[in-house]
Amino acid sequence: MPKPPLTFTFYIAAPLEKVWDGLVSKQANATIFLGADFEIDLTPGGSMTWSGPGKDGRPMRYVSGEVLKAEPPRLLEYRFGPGEGAVMSHVTVALTPETEAVKVVVTNDQFADNDPSYEQNADGWPRILSRLKTLLETGKTFRPH
Repeated sequence: MPKPPLTFTFYIAAPLEKVWDGLVSKQANATIFLGADFEIDLTPGGSMTWSGPGKDGRPMRYVSGEVLKAEPPRLLEYRFGPGEGAVMSHVTVALTPETEAVKVVVTNDQFADNDPSYEQNADGWPRILSRLKTLLETGKTFRPH
């Protein structure tokens, strides 16, 4: 049976371009993901990776992905999964400017039946988006747990 999509909506009191930059910049991702090295190629078929030290201190890939579509500063669509990305799900991030905030809607769907990330993503997206919101609105963020 297919897993239902995960959809999260947040409102961030920051300019549209700043919210976009918070999603795709190396610096913001390092802050949100506790120092992870983030690389992204925003062209269709481009890669996106989060890497850093493993528990043993050796370099490892945390997450791998592929950009499907990027329409800065309003839309980012990609596939991603843990490690080298053997199993991936689909993500659409839509940004809509409003009067004093940007509406951020993240939809994570198309999970494979054997994807172990569904529960982790259901818990993780609200944490990630809360950290992004706090960072963009205050200039700092909080530890995830």
